[in-house]
Formats: sequence, structure tokens, C-alpha cells
Amino acid sequence: MATTRILERLGRLYIWLLLAFLYLPIIIMALMSFNVSPFYQLPFEWTTEWYASLWQNDQLISATWNSLEIAIITTIICVVLGSAASLALYRYEFRGKKILQALLFPPIAIPWLITGTAMLIFFFGVGIGRGLFAILLGHVALALPYVIVVVSARLQTFAPELEEAARSLGANQWQVTRRVTLPWIMPGVIAGGLFAFAVSFDQFVVSYFLSTPGQTTLPVEIYAAIRKGFTPEINAVSTIIIVVSMALMLLTARFFKFGGEK
Repeated sequence: MATTRILERLGRLYIWLLLAFLYLPIIIMALMSFNVSPFYQLPFEWTTEWYASLWQNDQLISATWNSLEIAIITTIICVVLGSAASLALYRYEFRGKKILQALLFPPIAIPWLITGTAMLIFFFGVGIGRGLFAILLGHVALALPYVIVVVSARLQTFAPELEEAARSLGANQWQVTRRVTLPWIMPGVIAGGLFAFAVSFDQFVVSYFLSTPGQTTLPVEIYAAIRKGFTPEINAVSTIIIVVSMALMLLTARFFKFGGEK
């Protein structure tokens, strides 16, 4: 019994240390966004100056909106294409299917530095060049495999008998997909969409290679700001994004359980 209690306490200590390692830097960053000193000097003095300055920073605000727009469009495209591809891979057998499934993993495993270089060369070769449209295409290419993998994993738990029962009751293929299959895989679709949004919004390397002056995303703009001189305005915009992201995650968890039940 004594050994079991010691192991339990060590396990709890490990979990608390892990949580501290993950969240303590974020908490400190959020607190420093309210500190009057731009150099993080103590003692802490409360201020909202950096949030007021943030709204005057047109370049940072523009980059934030670019990131949000690209991430939302990337999520929509990847969810639609990824869900359709997952259903096709689940329902049909065709030549080269195993190869296509295997090719989903290299884009996830290949370093983004190599991927960004390859996209830059390819886009210039086909005449697309650099810019927000090129960034969008790059993000879709990076995020799409995540959606397909997540939705395909959800489909592995689907019982084909449900579709057969719906067809026996007179439902056509579209009705079967809309009323039987989609509700079942919806947790996977939402999880895949969250992955796609996170991959796009957080993407730096590909965005850095494909962006042009005046058309950048938030990660690229933060990197440029750090090189020129870090300001707490970056802490402010990062804190806002974290709060909004966590609120959306909590709402999603509240109204849609990922176990498949509403």
C-alpha cells in the first residue's frame, strides 16, 4: 500500500509539473501584457496601455486578420475535401488505394522548411508566385492530410450495417450520407477542422517563404517584430488569441462531445 501511495503521489507531481511546463509561460506572457514596463521590469504595475497601442498598430492588426481569414478558409476547404476523400477511401476499393493512403503521411512528416522551399519553387514555376493566395494553397496542402487521417480514424468505428439498414428503408445514397454517416463522423470532422485551423493559423515556415511585403500573416509579423525590437503589443495580441481560442474549445467541448454524443 505504501508503494502504491508513493507512486500515486509521484504521478500527480509529474502531471502538475507537466501542466506548469505547458501553461506557466503562457500565464507569464498574459500577465506581462498588462505590465507597464516594456522590458518586463518588476515590481508589476497594472496597465492596459499595450492593448490600446495594439489597436493603433495597423500592420499587426492586418497580419492578424490575414491569418484568421486564411485559417478559416483553409479549414472550410480541408473539411469539405478531407471528409469527401475519407468517405471515398472508406467506401470504395480501387487500384492504388493503399498507395494514396500511404502518401497522406509524408506531408505531415517532412520538415516544413523543405516543404516551404519546394512550394516556393513550384509556385513560381507555374506562375502563381507569392502572396496570400499562395499562402492559402500552401496551408491547404499542409492541413488536408490531418483532416483525412482524423476523419478516416473515426470511420473505422462506423458500423456499415447502419447504412445498409437505411437503404433497406428506402433511403438513397445522399440521404444515407446526410442522415446516417455524417452525424456519426461529425466528431472526427470537427476534430479535423480544429487541426486544420491550428496548422494554418500557427504556420510560420511556409507563410514566411510565400509571403510578400505588406501581405504577411501573424506568425511572420511577430517574427519580424522580434527582429526589429520586441514590444508588449505582441503579448497583447497573443493573449487575445489564446483567450478566444480557449473559449471556442470550451464551447465546442460543451455543446458537442467528441465521443459521438450530442
